[in-house]
Amino acid sequence: MSMARKQQHVAIFTTASLPWMTGTAVNPLFRAAYLAKAGDWEVTLVVPWLSKGDQELVYPNKMKFSLPAEQESYVRRWLEERTGPLPKFDIKFYPGKFSTEKRSILPVGDISQTISDDKADIAVLEEPEHLTWYHHGRRWKSKFQKVIGVVHTNYLEYVKREKNGYISAFILKHINSWVTDIYCHKVIILSAATQDVPRSVICNVHGVNPKFIEIGKLKRQQLCQREQAFFKGAYYIGKMVWSKGYTELLHLLHKHQMELSGLKMELYGSGEDADEVKASAERLSLDIRVYPGRDHGDSIFHDYKVFINPSTTDVVCTTTAEALAMGKIVICANHPSNEFFKRFPNCHMYSTEKEFVRLTMKALGEEPIPLSDDLRHELSWEAATERFVRVADIAPTMPVGQQPPASPHFMRISPDELQKNMEEASAFFHNTISGIETARCVFGAIPNTLQPDEQQCKELGWNLQG
Repeated sequence: MSMARKQQHVAIFTTASLPWMTGTAVNPLFRAAYLAKAGDWEVTLVVPWLSKGDQELVYPNKMKFSLPAEQESYVRRWLEERTGPLPKFDIKFYPGKFSTEKRSILPVGDISQTISDDKADIAVLEEPEHLTWYHHGRRWKSKFQKVIGVVHTNYLEYVKREKNGYISAFILKHINSWVTDIYCHKVIILSAATQDVPRSVICNVHGVNPKFIEIGKLKRQQLCQREQAFFKGAYYIGKMVWSKGYTELLHLLHKHQMELSGLKMELYGSGEDADEVKASAERLSLDIRVYPGRDHGDSIFHDYKVFINPSTTDVVCTTTAEALAMGKIVICANHPSNEFFKRFPNCHMYSTEKEFVRLTMKALGEEPIPLSDDLRHELSWEAATERFVRVADIAPTMPVGQQPPASPHFMRISPDELQKNMEEASAFFHNTISGIETARCVFGAIPNTLQPDEQQCKELGWNLQG
């Protein structure tokens, strides 16, 4: 008599939610959808819930939700418009508050409580350092059988650009290593652009929105039929803050105006530094125009031929992957964050400013190479999900009685019990410190976030005690 395999539960915790169009809102949503599509797991996406005061600071176009169910409907509708019908997965909310200083959402209380113990099989922490800096409550590794971290953000690179940045980055590097070590069994780093942490593996486990793949297929068809597929020149799209590549881009354009004469380029983005970026662009003799940000899948971008992206602060740049999926030529820096894209013939990387000028002018005068089916698949969420399952080591287990002897290398940190005891002591110390309000505030936590307030509990339908 065969025994049915128990379907494991995967809970994906992340630090942002739509309608905030940021990578940690979009990529975990696609991960949840495509893991559910694979059919081997029961999947729950766990996202932050903001009260209306914070929603006004974060969400675009003054968009607001009175209840989590309204936001869930918005998220599901957004996803289905891009993927078509997919198998359902659960969406749950945890209380969060927006930090204006960090420009990010921080968890409130012990967010592991959003998943019941009977479903605590696998936890995926998208931005594990961010989710555990101020975690106070049950230890993630004690509650879940496996805890997988996925590092999205190069926090050290951003911090280095601030006042006394190198000192802050040194401290942050050690804090990140500490919290990921005590709370994660394994950490996936998208590229070598960010810091190494204990038990980490480098693998790009992100894909692109399927509509970019469809745009690319149309462009390939036009190129193969020798039709003109691209009518516009060069562009860049990204949040308009200096750290998102605009410093490097405008430096290159300013320094090499003579060699780049004839270059016409459009910049698209919104952000805190938009006015300064626009003023700097207007001082150039080149034809550089600046426009507000918009969705990269908008039809206005379909006919651009060259995407220029000098940013080096991303771990893996989503817009670069989207541009390649649409069949464009990409000019980017020879940098660890772009390692995944080296296999693509339309991706041209520069190591020097002279190379940047040469590759840019060359790209403007040639047509992109049609993208092969295999390379297009590499950019898809289907392929990204396959890579994630492989490196996270979460493939479904065989029925009881048919399993081979358990491999000790994943769950056991070390054969040395002393190391295990030291880790438990370290986790106890972190939990103690994170429970002291003064200490939390010294290290940058939002005041009074040890427990959700009455308003958030009411909105989430929680009782105040739990």
